[in-house]
Amino acid sequence: MQQAMFTDAIRPESSDPIRRLLERWREDPGGTYQAWFLWEERLKNFRSIRRGIAAVVAEIEDGIFGNVYKGSSLETAVGSIAEQRQIFKGADHAFLWKPKLRIPDIYENRDNQRAFGRFLDQCACCTSEAEVLAAIHSLDSRAIKGLGPAAANLLYFLHPTLAPPFNTAIVRGYNELTGSRVKLGRWDEYLAMRGGILRLNEQYRDLLSNDLGAIAGALFDIGAGRYRLPPRESDAAAIARWEADLQRVREQADRMNKAAAAAGRCDQTHTEVQGWLRDLGLALGFRVWIASNDRNRPHAGGRLADGCLDTLPDSLRHRSAAETIALIDVLWVGLENERVAAAFEVEHTTSIYSGIVRMLDLALGLPGELPCGLFLVAPDQRIEEVREQLLRPAFSGVRNLNVRFLPYGQLEKHRDAMARFGQGLKAIEAVAQRLT
Repeated sequence: MQQAMFTDAIRPESSDPIRRLLERWREDPGGTYQAWFLWEERLKNFRSIRRGIAAVVAEIEDGIFGNVYKGSSLETAVGSIAEQRQIFKGADHAFLWKPKLRIPDIYENRDNQRAFGRFLDQCACCTSEAEVLAAIHSLDSRAIKGLGPAAANLLYFLHPTLAPPFNTAIVRGYNELTGSRVKLGRWDEYLAMRGGILRLNEQYRDLLSNDLGAIAGALFDIGAGRYRLPPRESDAAAIARWEADLQRVREQADRMNKAAAAAGRCDQTHTEVQGWLRDLGLALGFRVWIASNDRNRPHAGGRLADGCLDTLPDSLRHRSAAETIALIDVLWVGLENERVAAAFEVEHTTSIYSGIVRMLDLALGLPGELPCGLFLVAPDQRIEEVREQLLRPAFSGVRNLNVRFLPYGQLEKHRDAMARFGQGLKAIEAVAQRLT
């Protein structure tokens, strides 16, 4: 079986039409594989979303979650999921309070709310498939009105190899691909679909991933109508029409490449700003750390991490928050000690929420040793967006950390002078803005 799969993978044209569809899907710059699954920020967002889920559990346990969705920690976490590009667009709809139907019934019913919190906590703590399934069955047994498998989108960010994402387009794509009749809104239907997804994932593993986001993305694109499935009947004319449709998708790649190029320019701007902060930190006498997933980005004829720390200092590397610390865009570390003097999150177009959560994780991971400066670095026009996020109730603890907004314009205008005449953090604190 494995040998046959490998042979198919190296043939110029596989005899399996589903394999050919997946091959085209992987190449399509507008499909979820290129646009979302390979997006570098995707993995970076996992930890911030997990942190948001933990905040939901903590508020429910402490009895301070409240009875509304708006302004809650759940809105913050689910909103961050909804920002993860096309596949999760609308993920928050299932959690919005529908007063006429009184669903989902986790806001006004305290027992249901606690059951939801225990479900999230159990899933966050478990380590096996059996434990995840047990948590789902336990929640399902309560028959909480309006709380269906849309919650699987939360589970995906806790266990991406065990729980596939869930939405209308994914279900539609699965039904079209398999001839099934999975229905929305029922956990047993979701679990049946999950079993089929695992089998498909195993069959086409060489084109997919252990991370079930990949196959969910393919199903999403099918269900959203981006791809027509191969005809089930042995009809040469129908198959030819289907092949023509696949070719049309490939020909659309030129147009989509323009959008990809624009995204690349955004990435380049992000890297450029990281380079400004790197050079400024070195000029001011700090050792500099570049986010572990950005270190090899090309910049100024070399790598972004040139001249920077190769590893986090021991005092940071052995912290519980080391994984988060390593993903912060730029850190300035003191020469005489291993303390973080300043941390910078560059948010060019990505979620402000994720940057704030990483700052919070850094602060919680360094109790009693807070950095002197925590800065959100973003285009000047994002100031109100940053302010709005910092004022959210879910981030009340962040306001005590004195996170400041550093606009691109001020950094670009003054960085040379700061590098030549500045000392420590005084100069950069002078151009940054307090928003709370």
